[in-house]
Amino acid sequence: MGERKVVNKYLPPDFDPSLVPRTKKPKDGLVSVRMMLPFSIQCTNCSTFMYQGRKFNSKKESMQGADGKYLGIQRFRFYIKCTACSQPVSFCTDPQNADYAMESGATRNYELQKDKKTTEDTAAQEEEEEETNDPLKGLENRVLASQREMQDMDNLEEIKAMNMRHVKLLNSSGSSFDAKAVLEAIARNKRQLENLQEEEEGGDLNNDDEDDELVKSIQFGKKKKEMFKRLDDDDERASESKRHQQALLFEKQQQQVAFKAKSAKSKMPVITIKRRRPNPTAKKKVEEKKEPEGGLGGLLGGYGSDSDSD
Repeated sequence: MGERKVVNKYLPPDFDPSLVPRTKKPKDGLVSVRMMLPFSIQCTNCSTFMYQGRKFNSKKESMQGADGKYLGIQRFRFYIKCTACSQPVSFCTDPQNADYAMESGATRNYELQKDKKTTEDTAAQEEEEEETNDPLKGLENRVLASQREMQDMDNLEEIKAMNMRHVKLLNSSGSSFDAKAVLEAIARNKRQLENLQEEEEGGDLNNDDEDDELVKSIQFGKKKKEMFKRLDDDDERASESKRHQQALLFEKQQQQVAFKAKSAKSKMPVITIKRRRPNPTAKKKVEEKKEPEGGLGGLLGGYGSDSDSD
């Protein structure tokens, strides 16, 4: 198989090219080409999907007419058949967009990259139209573009200065590149910048340091960290004896309070209440007064009282 894939093939000295038979050109101008699909498509007849990269035995022809060439570049048309229903599908080259264009027999599937490019082109076109219609908007866009350009130039100058420093380091250290020397130089430059900043600030730094120390010395509601200590047997016995003493002291205090309450109760004066006995002689006198007079006198007395009331 290797003898077929060389660039230059062996030609004997007695080779006569006139004896080689010429191939006949096809009457319809179609050339068989083995190619792959440049994009994913869907058949319009059976809705079968054919994906990008699938190989087909296609027919190629040169396009004729006004659309046959673009800026002197020849355009070609390819014919394939659907894998399910054998419907002819044709697409052609598109040199203007560096792509392929679908013609008939199928539809091209959605592609994000192509849509993104189209969107960007549309946005650029709309921006140009807006600048032409609105001069202030165009001036604002030009100012922003100049600011971006200046920023890019500053970044480029910084990169150039860094490269020059590296070249100087290489020249000073010889032909070999010393990474350690580069790092030391960068650190040295950084320290120099810091020293310059400190000198510019001057005495403000001292005041700031004093204020920082004062603030650090003040404890704003910070609580001390609680230390947890593991108790051993001696500590447990000591704590147990302490609890026992506290219990005895509490019991003694309760006894003293009870004794004081009892002694205060005994010192209070005793008040006795005596009932008054009724007098029998006085009761008899009252009863005698209440008894009415007997006989005629009593009747007359009663009559007289009735007449008076009437």
